[in-house]
Amino acid sequence: MLPVHGVERFLPRCLDSLGLGATPLDSSAAVEIIAVDDRSPDGCGAVLDEYAALDPRLHVLHLTENQGLGGARTVGLAEASGSYVWFVDSDDWIPEATLPALLAELEREQAADTPSDVLLTDFTHVYPDGSTEPNPWRHLLRGSPLVEGCTAREHPALLQTVMAVWNKIFRREFLLGLGVSFGRGYYEDISVTYPALLAARRLRYLDRPCYNYRRGRPGAITNTASPKHADAFAQYDAIFTFLNEHTAFADEHGPDQHLRSLVFDRTVKQALTVYDTPGLVPTELRAEFFRRIADHFARHRPPGYHFPSGLRGFQYRLAARGAQRAYGELRRTGRLPRGLRRRARAVAPAVRRGVRGGARFTAYNAFRRLPLDEHLAVYAAYWHRGYGCNPAAIYEKARELAPQVRGVWVLETREQAATLPAGVPYVIVNSPAYLRAMATAKYFVNNVNFPHTMAKRPGTVHVQTQHGTPLKAMGMDLMDHPVAADGMDFDRLREAVSRWDYLVSPNPHTSEHFSRAYPGRYELLETGYPRNDRLAVATPAEVAAMRERFGLAEGQRAVLYAPTHREGQGGYVPLLDLRELAERLGPGYTLLVRTHYFDSGGPGELTTGEQAAAVLDVSGHPTVEDLYLAADVLVTDYSSMMFDYAVLDRPVVVFAPDWAEYRRVRGVYFDLMAEPPGALATDAAQLAEALLAGDPAPEARAAFRKRFCPWDDGGAAERVVRRVFPVGGPRSPLTGTAELTA
Repeated sequence: MLPVHGVERFLPRCLDSLGLGATPLDSSAAVEIIAVDDRSPDGCGAVLDEYAALDPRLHVLHLTENQGLGGARTVGLAEASGSYVWFVDSDDWIPEATLPALLAELEREQAADTPSDVLLTDFTHVYPDGSTEPNPWRHLLRGSPLVEGCTAREHPALLQTVMAVWNKIFRREFLLGLGVSFGRGYYEDISVTYPALLAARRLRYLDRPCYNYRRGRPGAITNTASPKHADAFAQYDAIFTFLNEHTAFADEHGPDQHLRSLVFDRTVKQALTVYDTPGLVPTELRAEFFRRIADHFARHRPPGYHFPSGLRGFQYRLAARGAQRAYGELRRTGRLPRGLRRRARAVAPAVRRGVRGGARFTAYNAFRRLPLDEHLAVYAAYWHRGYGCNPAAIYEKARELAPQVRGVWVLETREQAATLPAGVPYVIVNSPAYLRAMATAKYFVNNVNFPHTMAKRPGTVHVQTQHGTPLKAMGMDLMDHPVAADGMDFDRLREAVSRWDYLVSPNPHTSEHFSRAYPGRYELLETGYPRNDRLAVATPAEVAAMRERFGLAEGQRAVLYAPTHREGQGGYVPLLDLRELAERLGPGYTLLVRTHYFDSGGPGELTTGEQAAAVLDVSGHPTVEDLYLAADVLVTDYSSMMFDYAVLDRPVVVFAPDWAEYRRVRGVYFDLMAEPPGALATDAAQLAEALLAGDPAPEARAAFRKRFCPWDDGGAAERVVRRVFPVGGPRSPLTGTAELTA
């Protein structure tokens, strides 16, 4: 069923996707398409009539008065005769081959002893430039009881997902029997979706993207300032009226009170999100909107409802009291009015931390009123742990090519500052100098994200470099890997990515996967990794100096062993018996062991016999590139170090005794066992054999380098600096720079 109004430019694609265009469905397909022309002001009515003349399955209803989205859906539903009904928005479209697959699925449902009342489908967000984002809530659905079929009570996490109708296919008799209707105005569908999901005897999730939802369209309610955002409260009233009229929910001691509380919490969260989002609620109506949130608490707060913990709970308490000024001050500054601070001391630690930090954020907000410093750049790496990686390489090249831009590094402690190269300026996190730099700098360069509390100012430029070519799943792709995600806040990740202006890519493989894993409106810099410039141009003298630094005698073969982090297993996991390997290699070898920076503990210094290799723990060495230059061969499992080390064109051995488990838990982008950078080993004997062979797989390394090191020519940092900073003189061309707005 399609409600249609003012979408003439999008309508043909929608109709074509439903099989009404050049590639129609099999005429025997049991489907009817009802389109409601809701007195559209453009040519939508004519488009619908043209399609209907060619295909009798399309029934067009022309309304003489505009009914709005909810009213149009109600009119269309009354005309429907099928067993199931699907509400498709006419500016969206469905992927190819979706309808036949859904029809087959619904036939199976009808043949079941207990057919599903609602079939939920997966979907894709599509942005104006054509870039896409997968369903942000898929991790709550895939692998859940919904795949086989269950109720909302059996999988309450369902209520955290999108409540729109367009990804839900309803059994028509069930929907009509609920006695609910679409609301008028904005958010019209939630008065149907909440009751349907709560009352359904059986819900199922189909893990197949069946809907393309258009995001960011001009005129969409999520982009539009309007008094109609207050229509949400009428929809909330309808939801709770339904719950009050159904005994399972009305009985305050009944089994479904937990669901009732979840629904209430979700409606409060939505109302506050609308209130907090700049530009939605008109300024002159904000006080009334906030008052209506307080009224919503008074009218519908369930018996036994508990406020959320932490800062969110305190915000809810202020909203329930109608304390708009206090709520605004807490949101704006992290600080409560003086009269409420005593009460704040009695609530959750997160709130107390927010109040104690109020002075800090007050200072930060004061600094934000200063003009941007067009000649200041802030650098950081690895969560402020020190100087290194791509940001350090960019800093050094910017100092050479754009000396008018002052760079300052952010560090956690003064002990870290003592390790900086001479002459590198720094600020300590949360110091006044830090707050001023974060508030006024024009440029920001990091290999992770800056704190979300530091909002991006208009006119600033954020460069995200990341810190490795991905073998393992990253970013939004971790939604499908809950152990690896480990409570990751994907909404916060999307917010962070929205700040990026540039994302640096080391190779085509990374460009392909980062565009999906980190959807955002940034420009992708396909430059190569700046940190690898040093490896690409390393001289024999620099290599000799690094070997001397680690005490490696001439003729001694150095093996760098660098295992990656394994999610869910705590600290360092010793899958390799280092003593055994040292004994197999003999005294002509030295093992340089570097554990992942996420891992607590490490191998420590191991004493070995005279006839065994020496073992040196270099986990604390600050610069991994030093280790690359010193080592004759790299042994790793799934670390991104293999991609960097390949720049040196030296042997790499993959030690992967748990590949199947790692691949299952973490998720990977290619089969490392089929496309390794060198020899493969799964136990100490195989590993020692590969290392003693010298260079056991040069062909594999050559193929690996061709795929993952095509841009490593020593000029990556310069290409980034010339694109981002004001540099005089001719520019070095980027290698196939592409712009992403996923």
